[in-house]
Amino acid sequence: MGNREMEELIPLVNRLQDAFSALGQSCLLELPQIAVVGGQSAGKSSVLENFVGRDFLPRGSGIVTRRPLVLQLVTSKAEYAEFLHCKGKKFTDFDEVRHEIEAETDRVTGMNKGISSVPINLRVYSPHVLNLTLIDLPGITKVPVGDQPPDIEYQIRDMIMQFITRENCLILAVTPANTDLANSDALKLAKEVDPQGLRTIGVITKLDLMDEGTDARDVLENKLLPLRRGYVGVVNRSQKDIDGKKDIKAAMLAERKFFLSHPAYRHIADRMGTPHLQKVLNQQLTNHIRDTLPNFRNKLQGQLLSIEHEVEAFKNFKPEDPTRKTKALLQMVQQFAVDFEKRIEGSGDQVDTLELSGGAKINRIFHERFPFEIVKMEFNEKELRREISYAIKNIHGIRTGLFTPDMAFEAIVKKQIVKLKGPSLKSVDLVMQELINTVKKCTKRLANFPRLCEETERIVANHIREREGKTKDQVLLLIDIQVSYINTNHEDFIGFANAQQRSSQVHKKSTIGNQGTNLPPSRQIVIRKGWLTVSNIGIMKGGSKGYWFVLTAESLSWYKDDEEKEKKYMLPLDNLKVRDVEKGFMSSKHVFALFNTEQRNVYKDYRSLELACDSQEDVDSWKASLLRAGVYPDKSFTENDENGQAENFSMDPQLERQVETIRNLVDSYMSIINKCIRDLIPKTIMHLMINNVKDFINSELLAQLYSSEDQNTLMEESVEQAQRRDEMLRMYQALKEALAIIGDINTVTVSTPAPPPVDDSWLQHSRRSPPPSPTTQRRLTLSAPLPRPASSRGPAPAIPSPGPHSGAPPVPFRPGPLPPFPNSSDSYGAPPQVPSRPTRAPPSVPRRPPPAVPGRPS
Repeated sequence: MGNREMEELIPLVNRLQDAFSALGQSCLLELPQIAVVGGQSAGKSSVLENFVGRDFLPRGSGIVTRRPLVLQLVTSKAEYAEFLHCKGKKFTDFDEVRHEIEAETDRVTGMNKGISSVPINLRVYSPHVLNLTLIDLPGITKVPVGDQPPDIEYQIRDMIMQFITRENCLILAVTPANTDLANSDALKLAKEVDPQGLRTIGVITKLDLMDEGTDARDVLENKLLPLRRGYVGVVNRSQKDIDGKKDIKAAMLAERKFFLSHPAYRHIADRMGTPHLQKVLNQQLTNHIRDTLPNFRNKLQGQLLSIEHEVEAFKNFKPEDPTRKTKALLQMVQQFAVDFEKRIEGSGDQVDTLELSGGAKINRIFHERFPFEIVKMEFNEKELRREISYAIKNIHGIRTGLFTPDMAFEAIVKKQIVKLKGPSLKSVDLVMQELINTVKKCTKRLANFPRLCEETERIVANHIREREGKTKDQVLLLIDIQVSYINTNHEDFIGFANAQQRSSQVHKKSTIGNQGTNLPPSRQIVIRKGWLTVSNIGIMKGGSKGYWFVLTAESLSWYKDDEEKEKKYMLPLDNLKVRDVEKGFMSSKHVFALFNTEQRNVYKDYRSLELACDSQEDVDSWKASLLRAGVYPDKSFTENDENGQAENFSMDPQLERQVETIRNLVDSYMSIINKCIRDLIPKTIMHLMINNVKDFINSELLAQLYSSEDQNTLMEESVEQAQRRDEMLRMYQALKEALAIIGDINTVTVSTPAPPPVDDSWLQHSRRSPPPSPTTQRRLTLSAPLPRPASSRGPAPAIPSPGPHSGAPPVPFRPGPLPPFPNSSDSYGAPPQVPSRPTRAPPSVPRRPPPAVPGRPS
């Protein structure tokens, strides 16, 4: 990629990052870091300075960089530098930057060559840079000097590895041309963290300092000791140039002149030098950005879609529009009405699976809680019989009655009917509370307008309480109507004759065996199924155990699991009642018990069967189901012996028959009343409260809001809502701009494919090889004098190979060094690949000279 493309890419990437930094968010596109790795005095700092275009790093002999320098380049109109440890101070003189780096290094490491892994953070602002992070690392060394610790080699290695192990770090492995490349520590470290060689670029420095007659042409052409991304040669300023204040531009011109004038490098001069290194790094950067863009675009589009619906309401927001608040108020009230109706009537869309809605809870009040409260209030047999006997005696007075008095029946029935007022009024209270809770949940959508939310909640809640009073009056009126006239001609009323006949008969109940009998289908209907824990039986066996229970109109059965294959027991419901059991101190379960009214064992040797649920709601629901099956709750009765009540209770057989007759009549008539009340109370509440509240919200709420407060006050946004709207709109615009910039980046840039893999096993061999022996002292190095250009030069002359070498096949792993070719005219022939250096030549080494390549100079 050329400089023109890079100049176009820089503002696009910076705009992409600015679009997110304006919102206080980090850009998801993380650009690569560039770490410069090499030995001491390899020229790392000079390479870094050339890339930045400024002379600002410390220079000298030995170890100069003793702390990592994390250099952040930031595009800016002005050119200056800032240190993290000197916040607020701007450095415009880069000589002062150098002095500050030296001073900060000495402050932590001391004056005697000490090192530290604590980085120095420097930020350079310039119009000529891309937003990148460059890292100057201490040079790799083996021997400690000064105050350096004995394990200096390992400390520096760990310090370098902290940076280059990151996948987004490009590694510049810097090696001087006058050292043995095969022993390059920088290349070995790069190979460890980047085995594929995709992010490692070899940099050869000090080409101008090689011995006369030697060159690095084979290495720079990537023929000898190859890397996947090859090598780039650079010529840095010498210490004399630095002392003479030679600037970087003049140094680059001198570098260009060196490559064009050197006979070994002039043909590859366009692929050498600092400008080409910058070009290679720029292309790597472009490849990284283009590889990252698809995922990045998908993330941006996902974010855009997630907020688009919410932003749609903000797009047309016009603060200066006088009708804006009116429209918003209308929309809010309409939405509130829709939400309230959905929560009460139910809705197929957006079903809540975490909790019951208001309508579902009201349904439970109507059909579970209210009937259960009626039954729980109604049955107190001893008290009822005593009241009947007192009524009969009081009506007869001093006389002994021969017939059962009607007045006793009416007095007892009216007293029982009046008792229904408690459960009926309680159901009104429960429904009222659920309606208010539903209103509070619906007003959460109005939270963006605090005053509107408060006023809506207040107005609707006041209307609900107003309707509560009227509903209670109507409920009491219904019960008073029932009390006002006792209709003994009702078709379902048994009458006196049937009541007397029933009282004279001995009620015999058939006992159902444990295995059950053939019941009519109406008695086999399953009322409820579910898991329950048998707590009292489980305790005796070492712990509670859960079973799958099935309740029908005749029995309660339980199974091992919900497949209902292995039945554990079937309990008949005759003479059973249910009572509450106090919650245990260490138990989180809610318990109720079934027991036999005739003091018989319920299950095996147990007088009661204690069943546990996870919540009180489950207990109430099971009690309501048992009630449907005819298992009523027990209400303990405490006898009161005051005023000789026990003595006043007559055991006269005639009175007992009369009590039993009236008891049967009361039971028959109250069943009619209960059925009527259980039907009418929910209908009354539905009509006078629930439907009325819905109509009020739809038709009168808006007018009430207008009359309660000024519209501007009602529709005043909360500070949080205004901030959220602004943030959402900014985010929406930033996402759209980022997607447009990504399209522009794809247009102005071109990615290059990764070069094919090369045989870099020489790095592995060199890492494991023992110290060089005398037989390998002639191993090819960059500094050894060579008799011919690099492309035709071979290793030591152990095996003669006359003839031109052009077009020779690659030499396999040879145990011995190869001789140089005698004819220097085939200088452009392809050299053999030498990945490793064995010690001796096998007999199979071919000695035939390879054919010459036509067209090559001789």
